[in-house]
Amino acid sequence: MVEKIITLENIPLLDFLGSENENIRRIADAFPESKIVSRGNEIRIQGRAPEILRINDVINMLLQHFHRFGHVTPDNVKEYIALEGQPFTENENNDVILYGNKGLVVKPKSPNQRKLVESAFKNDLVFALGPAGTGKTYIAVALAVRALKNREVKRIIITRPAVEAGENLGFLPGDLQEKLDPYLRPIYDALADMVPAEKLKYYQETRVIEIAPLAYMRGRTLHDAFVLLDEAQNTTSEQIKMFLTRMGPNSKVIITGDQSQVDLPSKKKSGLTEALHILKDVKGIGVVSLSGKDVIRHKLVKSIIEAYEKDESQRDERREAYLRRKSTDQGTA
Repeated sequence: MVEKIITLENIPLLDFLGSENENIRRIADAFPESKIVSRGNEIRIQGRAPEILRINDVINMLLQHFHRFGHVTPDNVKEYIALEGQPFTENENNDVILYGNKGLVVKPKSPNQRKLVESAFKNDLVFALGPAGTGKTYIAVALAVRALKNREVKRIIITRPAVEAGENLGFLPGDLQEKLDPYLRPIYDALADMVPAEKLKYYQETRVIEIAPLAYMRGRTLHDAFVLLDEAQNTTSEQIKMFLTRMGPNSKVIITGDQSQVDLPSKKKSGLTEALHILKDVKGIGVVSLSGKDVIRHKLVKSIIEAYEKDESQRDERREAYLRRKSTDQGTA
């Protein structure tokens, strides 16, 4: 029987050990032949030498993770136990896009989200299509933050068309920025998960990260940038063409949209739909479609989307049947 003591110095114990030492219990469960006890700032390990070395490796990886991200979660413990015995590298075989605040691991959670990540690595322009809750915007923001972190780009530019979803901007209180903030809130929420608050504030003040309405993109050339156009189904033909021609050298662009939720006036055609048709044969452009199966919100959201899709399909069938009957009646007359 061998004993090893690891002393945690200048580390908030709750953030590293977890609530009621849950993180240590996870390690103990993974190595049942050894005894692991946490007392104060000491972790005491008793067992056979080979297993103690393995446990020591896991704890050292967790310490490195803590010093990098300031927090350790039970999920982190599970991942590092699985990695025990092999070096941890962020490479093409690793699903992790980046590590967010407090140890948050951001990675694709469905096959189509994984396709989106792969397409973004291969193409400079990617269309990510799908209903609400499929994570397309969140994954796109994560890819942008990763590119900035890896110094692949010098800035992130995120934009949305300022189209009212059944509401009138003019009746909202405040100046223009305050009126637009609710429409950009999902972007802020995603960034808040991935970039520490002080650093995010600094990035915005220095315009390393810029979040702005689509109209502000006119006349600019967006070079050395990761650019995200969100809610693109609400662009007009002129707007999306203007945006697409802003691409400059060393730029990556992801365009996200839900073609089932167009909030444009009835006589306006969605620029997203038109762009997909016009660009369908252009090489170097990726198109990834997500569906209700990729929804990662509350389980009811998936059911709601499926119900709406079913209703829309039935309405299309009724419309086609009506047009066929009308055509037949006119032919008879």
